[in-house]
Amino acid sequence: MIRILFILMLIPISLAAQEKTEFFNRPVAESNPLRTEQARELDEYIKLIARDKTLLADVFEPDYSSPQAFQKSAEPYRQAFCDSIGYPPPGTRPEKEMSLKQIGEDSIAVYYRAMIPILPGVHSEGIYIIPKSVKGKAPLVISMHGGGGSPEVALFNGGANYNDMVRGAAKRGYIVYAPQHLFRADGYPQDIRRRIDDRMRLIGTSITAVEIAKITYAIDALIKRTEVNAQRIAMVGLSYGGFYAQVTPAIDTRIKVSVSSCYFGVQEYRYQRDELSVPTDFRFPSRFTLFDDADKVALIAPRAHQIQAGAKDNDSHRAKGAEIASHAAAFYEKLRVGDRFEHVIFDGGHEFDDASAWKFVEKHL
Repeated sequence: MIRILFILMLIPISLAAQEKTEFFNRPVAESNPLRTEQARELDEYIKLIARDKTLLADVFEPDYSSPQAFQKSAEPYRQAFCDSIGYPPPGTRPEKEMSLKQIGEDSIAVYYRAMIPILPGVHSEGIYIIPKSVKGKAPLVISMHGGGGSPEVALFNGGANYNDMVRGAAKRGYIVYAPQHLFRADGYPQDIRRRIDDRMRLIGTSITAVEIAKITYAIDALIKRTEVNAQRIAMVGLSYGGFYAQVTPAIDTRIKVSVSSCYFGVQEYRYQRDELSVPTDFRFPSRFTLFDDADKVALIAPRAHQIQAGAKDNDSHRAKGAEIASHAAAFYEKLRVGDRFEHVIFDGGHEFDDASAWKFVEKHL
C-alpha cells in the first residue's frame, strides 16, 4: 500500500514537468517555398520524360531486313500497347452465336442488324451489309463512325460528312460491318462515355480496349460466314472512327489495309498546347512517350495504311498530322514498300474522302 501511494504522488509532478517543456517550433509558412519547388520539379520532370524519345527502344528494335522480320520485331511493342490499354478485356467470351436480322434491301445490297456476343453480357452491335453482287467469298470492310455518330448516321440519308464511307464499300462489292460505339445513351448522363471508361480502368481495362474488342471479336465471328473472305479484310473510319482505324489494325494483323480519316495527330496537337485538353479516353499510360500516332504506325506496317486530312478542316485535325507523317512513312520506306503508306490532304473539311480512300483500298485489298 505504501509503495502504490508513493507512485501516485509522483504522477502530478511528472505531468507538471512535461507541461513546462518547450518543444521546437517554427512558422508553418517556412515550408511554402519547398512546396512550390516540389511542384516546379515535378512539372519539369513530366516535360523531361515527355521529350525522351529513347524510351521506345526498350520495347521496339525494328528489324528492316524483311517485312516479315519487321512485323516480328514489333511484337513486344504491340504487347506493350495492349498492356497499356488493357486489351484483351477481362471476362470469358460467350459461346452464343451471332444473330442477324434483316432490316431492308435496295438495288445494291441486303442490310441486317447484327448482334455479336463478345464479353459477359456485352455485344458488338451494328449494321451488316451483303452486296447483291457477291458470288462466293468477298472482302470484308469494317466501317467505323466517329464521335457522337452511329452506323445509321454514316449510312442513311446521304451519309452526312461520312459521304460514301459505308455504302461505298458495298457498291464495290465489299461486305460491310459498321459497328456502334458508345458516345451517348438515352437515360444516362451526357458524360456516360467518360464515366464508363473511368470505371473500366478500375477493373483493368478501358473503353478503348473494349471497343477494339467489339471490332476484333466481331471479325472472329464474321470470318466464319460463307460469304466472307477471311484473307481480305479492310477498315475505314472518320474522326473518332479514324482513331479506331489506326489502333485496331495496330492490334489485329488480319486487317490488310486501313484508312484513318481526320484523326492522325489530333491528340499530339492538343497535348502540345495543353496536356490536359486531351480527352480522358486517350490518356492511357505512356500515350505520349511510347504510343504517339506516328510511332503506332509501326504496328500497322508493312500492311497498307492511308491517313487523310481535310485542307479545310480545323487546324487541330490537320497541322500536327502533316508534321509527323514523314516519321510514319519512314517505316514503309525503310522496308521498301513506300506505296503502302499515304498521307493525303484532300480538298474538303471534316469528312471522309471517298476518291482517295477507295482507290487505296482497291489497290491493296
